[in-house]
Amino acid sequence: MATTGDKILDTALSKIGEKSLFTKELENALERNEVDLVVHSLKDLPTTLPLGFTIGAVLKRENPHDAVVLHPKNAGKTLHTLPEKSVIGTSSLRRAAQLKKRFPHLEFKDIRGNLNTRLKKLDEKDDFSAIILAAAGLRRMGWESRVSQLLGPEDCMYAVGQGALAVEVRARDRDILDMVSVLHDPETVLRCVAERAFLRHLEGGCSVPVAVHTEIKDSQLYMTGAVFSLDGSDSIKETMQTSLVMDTQEEEGSSDDPQHVGITARNVCSRDQASAEKLGVDLACLLLSKGAREILTVARQLNDAR
Repeated sequence: MATTGDKILDTALSKIGEKSLFTKELENALERNEVDLVVHSLKDLPTTLPLGFTIGAVLKRENPHDAVVLHPKNAGKTLHTLPEKSVIGTSSLRRAAQLKKRFPHLEFKDIRGNLNTRLKKLDEKDDFSAIILAAAGLRRMGWESRVSQLLGPEDCMYAVGQGALAVEVRARDRDILDMVSVLHDPETVLRCVAERAFLRHLEGGCSVPVAVHTEIKDSQLYMTGAVFSLDGSDSIKETMQTSLVMDTQEEEGSSDDPQHVGITARNVCSRDQASAEKLGVDLACLLLSKGAREILTVARQLNDAR
């Protein structure tokens, strides 16, 4: 099933102005009862879902980081060692903003299409010295060998939900919810609840550069969040943490399933989900208090004017 994002390939994602680029047609089929569940990349799902839908499962996260895929002629190089004015392809404002600041000797240009199309554009033409893709997508397609360099958080923090798959269902379908809930990975759920809460409170999306990094260690959820100007010259980045109970027992109680930023996860400790959501909101509030809204407003205006 083709979505709006699949069909419009000549315009940067950030310019299309549609919140549900890769989900709307799938959700329409779900609403018409043509299908009982749909599988998405979680990063494609808006932080507020249409009424009547919920994310019934968030699967164990693949590597959420971004990867550099080099043109064959540049084999063995890295972003650091590519020649001056080398052109790097990416459709993401988030990636471009961070990498422009980190690698000022490089130039960045939009590239659209599925993985096959982007790799073909890279390999068969000389328009790009390298392209930036999600490592998770390359791994799922069996193309890990094309990864020339993995970008750590010091180079490029990832998108909210990146690397995780989500199963969206009708919220009223208890049987389907119960069936898919066994797929939930508790750590991934908690990290993504925090990330989605952060993005929703910032009122961010693909039209502004927002990035995150989360980690659970010793029953602590650590989250770093950042916003950037389009050229990366202006940014605000902060880190916060919260304690987790990490109780894996399914909780009894109300028949109403609480949602946390669109996710229903009865088999994940509800207190931890609430703590994760609060962490995301608190971190967003901290960034907003330091001027994040102004940076994002200017980024939106400049993106619209491009």
